Amino acid sequence: MFDRVSKLSAQLSALTLFVLVLLVVYDATSRYMFHTGSIALQELEWHLFDLVILMGIAYTLSEDRHVRVDIFYENFSEKTKAIINIISTIFFILPLSMLIIYVGFDFVTLSYEQLETSSNPGGLEYRFIVKSLMPLSFVFLLLQALGALSRYTKVFR
Repeated sequence: MFDRVSKLSAQLSALTLFVLVLLVVYDATSRYMFHTGSIALQELEWHLFDLVILMGIAYTLSEDRHVRVDIFYENFSEKTKAIINIISTIFFILPLSMLIIYVGFDFVTLSYEQLETSSNPGGLEYRFIVKSLMPLSFVFLLLQALGALSRYTKVFR
């Protein structure tokens, strides 16, 4: 189940990346060739970039492609790797995910209550939508980390 959620978020991320590339090409072409531009369009690019990164985090963990010092890690035994993964998941990924979900909920709620908009003239409205991606992506990461924990403990059975 955890892997399925991660794959769905990765597919959303990939589709968003395709749209983002088209949008950047359009924006750059209109700015440099036709000397027109849109602040809302530029902000949309940043929001889509946020979506790509945040929705790809859980998938990166599910595929074991996250950042670490592979110089040492690749030479360890499977049990040592599992111990490192379990410790890092329990002491780093899970607490950080829970903290961001907890803080992020109030962050999004406040933005929604204020109907926060861009501070730039002509910018996007409803900033709470993009802000909601932060706690949502860490919910996905939390679920994936729990799934990864069960995978890591299989080494000891």
